[in-house]
Amino acid sequence: MIIRAFISLNSCKHFNALNIKLLTFFIVVFFADVQNTIAQKTANNIFYVDAKIGSVGLILEPTRPAIHLPNSMLRTFPVRADQIDDQIAYFPLTISSHRQNWLFGLMPFTGKVDAQSWNQKFTYDNEKITPDFYSAVLEDNGTTINFAPSAKAGFFKFNFAGKTDNYLRLNILNSGEINLDGKTKISGVEEFQGMKAYFYAETNAPVEIIYQDGQAKKRSLLKVLNGVQNVSFKYGISFISIEQAKENLSKEISDWDILKLRSKATNVWNKVLNQINVDGGTDAQKRVFYTSLYRSYERMVDINEYGKYYSAYDKKIHISDKPFFVDNWLWDTYIALEPLQTILNPKIEGEKIQSYVQMYEQSGWMPSFALVFGDNPCMTGNHAAAWFLDSYNKGVKNFDLEKAYEGIRKNSLEATLLPWRNGPATSLDSFYSRKGYMPALKTGEKEFVKEVHGFEKRQSVSVTLENSFDDWCIAQFAKDMGKTNDYKLFLKRAENYKNVYRADKGFVWPKDADGNWIEPFDPKFSGGQGGREYFTENNAYTYNWDVKHDLSGLFTLMGGPAKAEQKLDDLFRASLGRSKYNLWFTFPDATGLVGQFVMGNEPSFHIPYIYNYTGSPWKTQKRIRMLMDTWYTDNLFGIPGDEDGGGMTAFVVFSMMGFFPVTPGVPVYSIGSPVFNNITIKLDNGKTFTLNAKNNSAENKYIQSATLNGKALNRSWFTHDELATGGTLSLVMGNMPNKTWGTKDLPQSSLKL
Repeated sequence: MIIRAFISLNSCKHFNALNIKLLTFFIVVFFADVQNTIAQKTANNIFYVDAKIGSVGLILEPTRPAIHLPNSMLRTFPVRADQIDDQIAYFPLTISSHRQNWLFGLMPFTGKVDAQSWNQKFTYDNEKITPDFYSAVLEDNGTTINFAPSAKAGFFKFNFAGKTDNYLRLNILNSGEINLDGKTKISGVEEFQGMKAYFYAETNAPVEIIYQDGQAKKRSLLKVLNGVQNVSFKYGISFISIEQAKENLSKEISDWDILKLRSKATNVWNKVLNQINVDGGTDAQKRVFYTSLYRSYERMVDINEYGKYYSAYDKKIHISDKPFFVDNWLWDTYIALEPLQTILNPKIEGEKIQSYVQMYEQSGWMPSFALVFGDNPCMTGNHAAAWFLDSYNKGVKNFDLEKAYEGIRKNSLEATLLPWRNGPATSLDSFYSRKGYMPALKTGEKEFVKEVHGFEKRQSVSVTLENSFDDWCIAQFAKDMGKTNDYKLFLKRAENYKNVYRADKGFVWPKDADGNWIEPFDPKFSGGQGGREYFTENNAYTYNWDVKHDLSGLFTLMGGPAKAEQKLDDLFRASLGRSKYNLWFTFPDATGLVGQFVMGNEPSFHIPYIYNYTGSPWKTQKRIRMLMDTWYTDNLFGIPGDEDGGGMTAFVVFSMMGFFPVTPGVPVYSIGSPVFNNITIKLDNGKTFTLNAKNNSAENKYIQSATLNGKALNRSWFTHDELATGGTLSLVMGNMPNKTWGTKDLPQSSLKL
């Protein structure tokens, strides 16, 4: 249900409204251009961010050009189908998560108020979007919209051009009510997903109620007095109360100067974006890089509201002076986003992990997708284990290790491993513990276990593979903590991936409860919609490589490194075996295709770097450059799959810098082929890590030789310690591969370095 309030303004009789509108708009645009000019001279990297990149989805969801501060509670954007939709419906005052509930829509409105006006959309033009500011003109009526964000408060400024009655239209998008308090104060509450959100707003002109929709107060018409046309609407949001929303506003926005607020937001963004500086490459590549880095700060978000926070994990308000982070889609983010943030902001990473620990204490289970309204158990795996181990082995220690271990252990042994399910273990989990794999249904057999999700199915092979990795991560914790019995138990479970590898076929393969391989089975296409009977959104070609923790063991199953490399080559070259529209009807997530390789989905991210492990790093260099150039561009189609709030674009940040963490939990980075000539990372310990690529260009993508801190480096990897202590990695690039560099001291997907 959509509930709306209207705030009405009388048109100003003494000015040419259209000229005022144009003057105001051009002042804002001029200010933005001045900011951009200054940015170019001072290397403020916000200049390169183009929030519209990827905002038209390839089959799946587009990105949203969000305006917000890094890792902050308040996020907004214009609501429309995608960037080429020429109509805006409204702006949410905030969102609860990247693609979850949007809360309290706001839209300026001009014209007659009737039944159609509640749903009317407006065409727009001259739109400018940066992380710190939004501006546009509505073509229908000439109204100018401006917005600047703070952490838990926001500021809209509207300049109405029309001479007819003007309004602000407030939407409650779920259920709730809107209230007027006095002449300039508005508040509201919205219920969603079993909890409540609140806002408190102030306008710069007095208002009065001219209509209210009965006792429910779900629709209100509020007339703005004194004929004001330039209307400011500043507000605070809260998950605690209206009073707390009011406090959040008063602490963050004290006046009516939107440009001053924007300046603060610009400074905050430049602090994080300037932590990585690049030189060389094209402006288009810089736009891709810094836009990707900006997206890597959309989540997690801190919902501590000046000393207290509401937790949906026990439905209580907690008094705390520590951050409480929510909104992590862990299946997407443990691969690249969290490892990137571990480099850039290790202290905050520990605070995020501690938030997960608190959620475990509050709810009894370690979350998967820890959203503001509770755990949303999407996808597969117990990937909190991988995230925790990766951060821990890279020096992040500011979280409760014992309690964190208790939670991930409990999830592995006592919770269900079924996709998209929370709660205790089922009969299928008991089978998994006994037999070492998740059984697939026999061909033609109907589902008989009630806990299996009706649409998501068993995903039997993926469940086995991903939990093998997560259990390996738990085993490493157990070993470090002196828990010998646990170490043996989880190390054995880490080998479960071998139970679903069919050596005579050369593929991971579903197996029924009697231990028989499923037949018929097509590694390219079986499993139904999204492959969900056996896999998670992808096919056997992708999941063949989902053994991050034991690539050497996987190579052995494949017949050795040389044969594994041949299979890698085949992955990038194999035909679809059907038309693209036939493939995408069944596998819509298989976007960004190169042969059977799927660039547009997270399980593929580490795969191009596996050539480093087979002794052919030049092939990694070749593939990565091709993938970056092909699929990550500075236009509306510039992201090949569901970006998921930093999950995909963090991979871009790593790969454009020239390295990637193949196995979360192993503190090693695999070297690829940097796009830029020079990359400098400012670390939180005051040191700097620099990567130089001499003779680098679009053609010169192959590493000829390398040094680390002046000493010859003949391996295709370096450690996190070597990065964190600062220094310089220098590469000499050429247009033909050096097939001997990096071929002897190979990286390992284990901790034996």
